[in-house]
Amino acid sequence: MAVDGSKIVGVGHRDELTRLFPENSLQDLGTAIILPGLVNAHSHLELTAMRGYLEHEEGNFFSWLRKLTLARLNLMTDDDIEVSALWGACEAVRAGITAVGDASDSGRCSMKALKSIGLRGTVFQESFGPDLRLARENFATLQTKLDELQSLQTELVRAGVSPHSPYTVSGPQLELIAAFALKDNLPLMIHAAESVAEELLIKNGTGLFAEGLQKRAIHWDVPGTSPIQHLHERGILETKALLAHCIRVNQNDLETIAANGAMIAHCPKSNAKLGHGFASLSSFLKNGINVGLGSDSVASNNTCDMIEEARFASLLSRAVARPDNVQGRISNTEFLRLATSGGAACLGISESGSLRIGANADFIAISSSGVHQNPEYDPEATLLFASSGRDVVLTVVAGRELYSNGRVMTVDEERLSARINEVSRKLLSYEYSGS
Repeated sequence: MAVDGSKIVGVGHRDELTRLFPENSLQDLGTAIILPGLVNAHSHLELTAMRGYLEHEEGNFFSWLRKLTLARLNLMTDDDIEVSALWGACEAVRAGITAVGDASDSGRCSMKALKSIGLRGTVFQESFGPDLRLARENFATLQTKLDELQSLQTELVRAGVSPHSPYTVSGPQLELIAAFALKDNLPLMIHAAESVAEELLIKNGTGLFAEGLQKRAIHWDVPGTSPIQHLHERGILETKALLAHCIRVNQNDLETIAANGAMIAHCPKSNAKLGHGFASLSSFLKNGINVGLGSDSVASNNTCDMIEEARFASLLSRAVARPDNVQGRISNTEFLRLATSGGAACLGISESGSLRIGANADFIAISSSGVHQNPEYDPEATLLFASSGRDVVLTVVAGRELYSNGRVMTVDEERLSARINEVSRKLLSYEYSGS
């Protein structure tokens, strides 16, 4: 492959390209597979410091969310959060991720992290507020935060909005954010149809989330529909929103998502680890919905590795498929597409995600010389079932080498490692009562 500046200018055999581009320097990566850059369509880089921190809360999603929120608010400074996001961005670039869709309460920290490492992506500024009386006040706060994010935008990193979820944002606030996103043509991401607790709250006004709102004396207007139909009625899907998870969906929901041009970030490892269940990827694809893969936060996944995510998605889809329907199996090619161009489409970066002339020079090289990868008969199978992010040897974004020879080129990882361990010791000091 030949690169000129930030674009791919040639793809073919070495002899042909060296003849066409005699002035270009030649880099031989040995036995390796060149692949479009991997795209993490749904992440939370600012939570990287909480890797493994919430394991004991995973049986109770409400408690899991509460411990995360309280520890973050009570212990982590802005600098701690920035370090956490930067460490997450380092992990991403080492794993061959060239673009991320990052949902962030501290959007400024995530944006600075992506810019510091050199990654491409969208930072979705989160907005919270289940109390409908505070809808306009919360919306004004979102606008203020977004103004700051937009002042930090570059050609590689842009800002979007994220009403956090149907269970943490009131209906009126959802409507305000949807109208705002449509008017200003802003990308929008939202967690949707993720858990039983969410479904119970939206449909019936019952369950753990309902009890939590009652304890806080917050009135909740029960929509009486599925989470997806609630978002549709509030105008969120009209923005062609990126919906993270979509586990608790039915056929009507899928048709509504498809009809609105909304997209899905499929996060199978996080879904499974938190015990939320199985999202039917095959149903997403059969309904013509654009899908990308997401790791979610490492607080719920523990790694940010899109090759591993694609492998888990593939194995999970096979495990639940009818054994007599081999023809309906999702191909290895499709899973690699979801991890690259599928995710790129979810983030609106159609010029990334493929190796073709004129595309963004966002690409990676994965060594295929490991003992765990040989013998090799099928490069796609080697990638999907025998490799991981640890086999990445080169990550390039917009023609710039960000990771090479085992080193991230744009940050002092040793200093950053010391800081992230300081943050983790601070988190360990927090005594969470569970109430």
